[in-house]
Amino acid sequence: MTIRLPPLARTVPATSQQETPANDAEIMTSYALSDIYADLTWRNLIHQSTDEANLPQWLLGNSRTVYAGFDPTSDSLHIGNLMPLMMLRRFQRAGHRPIALAGGATGMIGDPSGKSAERNLLSVEQLQANLQAIDGQLRGILDFDCGDQSAVVVNNFDWMRSFSYLDFLRDVGKNFPVNVMLAKDSVKGRLERTDSGLSYTEFSYMLLQAFDFVHLNTKFGCELQIGGSDQWGNITSGMDLARRLGHPDTHALTLPLVTKADGTKFGKTESGAV
Repeated sequence: MTIRLPPLARTVPATSQQETPANDAEIMTSYALSDIYADLTWRNLIHQSTDEANLPQWLLGNSRTVYAGFDPTSDSLHIGNLMPLMMLRRFQRAGHRPIALAGGATGMIGDPSGKSAERNLLSVEQLQANLQAIDGQLRGILDFDCGDQSAVVVNNFDWMRSFSYLDFLRDVGKNFPVNVMLAKDSVKGRLERTDSGLSYTEFSYMLLQAFDFVHLNTKFGCELQIGGSDQWGNITSGMDLARRLGHPDTHALTLPLVTKADGTKFGKTESGAV
C-alpha cells in the first residue's frame, strides 16, 4: 500500500500592493517560521519532549533541522509511519528542514522497540529493494524544492559501512553503560518475557540509532529527532551520546503511536499491518 498525501501548499506573503510575481522565481520558495509546538500540542500530537519549558521558544528562534527514521523491513511504509511522516511535514510547513532517514544499516538488525519477539533478518537484496520503494514514497510526501527547508533523504548505511567493528566499539560503544541500556523500556520489556529473549544484535540497535543522531548533527546541524513514543529510549540515548561527544544542544520529541484494536502498534513486520 502506498501512502499518498495531498501536495504541500505554500503561502505567498502578501505585500502592500499585492503585486503579481513576474515569474516562478519570485514565488515564495521557503516556509515562514510558525509556532509548531503550540500547533502540535493543540492537536494532542506530542507524547513527550525534552525541555518542555524552553523547546517551544527554541523552535521559534530559528529554522531547525529535524529527522525521523524509517527502517526498510518491508517494501512499503505503513499506517504506523503516518504520524512521524505527518510530523516531518508539519515541521517543514512551520519553517524547519526535515530529514527522512532510510535505515539501510539499522534495517539489517531490526529495532526491538515494541516487539515481543526477534524479527527475521532480511537478505541484503531484499533490503535494497525495500529501500528503493520506501525512498520513492518519502519523496512523494515531503517537499524537496522549497529553498532552505527542502527535505533530505539519507541512508545510514552510507556512513555505517565505513566503521570496523573494533572502531565502533571504541568510539561509540564505550559511551554506553550497560546498566543504563538494560533500564530502557525496549530492552527491559523483552528481558522480562519468559517466552523470548533479546539477541546481542537487537541489543546493539540502540547504539546504531544513537550514532545516526550524532552523524546528522555533525553533517546537517540536525538538533531534533522525532519518533513514536516507543522510541524515547533510543532517541534519548542519541542525545546522551551527542553530549558525550561534544554536541550538547540536541532535543527529542515523541508522538502517540497509531495502534491496532488490541493496543499493539502497527509495524511493517507485524500481523495486521496496513
